[in-house]
Amino acid sequence: MNEETWGLKKMAYAIEKKSTGFYCLLEFKAEPSVINTLETGYRRDEKVIRFMTVKLDKYAAQYAEKRRNKLSKKEEA
Repeated sequence: MNEETWGLKKMAYAIEKKSTGFYCLLEFKAEPSVINTLETGYRRDEKVIRFMTVKLDKYAAQYAEKRRNKLSKKEEA
C-alpha cells in the first residue's frame, strides 16, 4: 500500500460551500469486495466530501511504481 498526503488544496469548484479540501492518494491491491466496503465507509463519513476509486491499467501501474521510487529517493536525500 502506498499513501501520499497532498495537503490542503483549492478545489476546481465549490462543493457544499467549501472551496478547499485536504487531498490524499491511496494506492493498494484488494479484492473487489474490499472496494465496496471502502466506498460505503466513505459515503457514511461526513468529513469526506468526494472520493474517486479507479483501477490502474498496466501502464498506469508502471508509471505509479516509477513515481513512488522517485519520491522515496527524494525523501532519503
